[in-house]
Amino acid sequence: RDLQAHDTGILRQGLLQLVQSQHQVIVVSLQAGKHGVPVLAVGIVLILVILIVVGKTDSKEVSALVDMYTKRINFYNKFNITYIPDIRNSKNLSEAQQKSAEGEAILRLLDDSDRVVLLDEKGSEFRSIEYAEWLQKRMNSGIKRLVFVIGGPYGFSEAVYSRSNEKISLSKMTFSHQIIRAIFTEQLYRAFTILRHDPYHHE
Repeated sequence: RDLQAHDTGILRQGLLQLVQSQHQVIVVSLQAGKHGVPVLAVGIVLILVILIVVGKTDSKEVSALVDMYTKRINFYNKFNITYIPDIRNSKNLSEAQQKSAEGEAILRLLDDSDRVVLLDEKGSEFRSIEYAEWLQKRMNSGIKRLVFVIGGPYGFSEAVYSRSNEKISLSKMTFSHQIIRAIFTEQLYRAFTILRHDPYHHE
């Protein structure tokens, strides 16, 4: 129906709450209607963003940051984290065996239609605004699940690399596989604030 501009914020928030349980994003814009009356244009893009990580986060401080940004991200878009349990008796496994076992666990969580993005030191690098633009393109591509994966301490198996669609790197520096969880969730939150023009990111 026709709406005045000041109504759109309230309606947008109500629609967002209504469909988030169905893994949906609301795209709202005002367009010129008849006689100059603004009309609310609503588009729904199905998307679920998932982060898969290997092992629980040991640090309470890191875990608290991840939880904080996870809640903030869910204000904009449905997002959840799946934790793969640490491999049992990993001390008795070689590096290759551990990566293989972790890889099998990762692959079991993936659907054939998933867009799989590995957090990898050899991946593409972005500035935050570029990353937000990259995210928007992926969300508009028709996929239902965008899956990011953070591997264990030794990285990924060849099977996981083969299944992935692309790789991104958050820095040329090396971070622990646990601290990168906090960095990633903060950057994902930052990307959504950039896309929604909210006052968080500053150039």
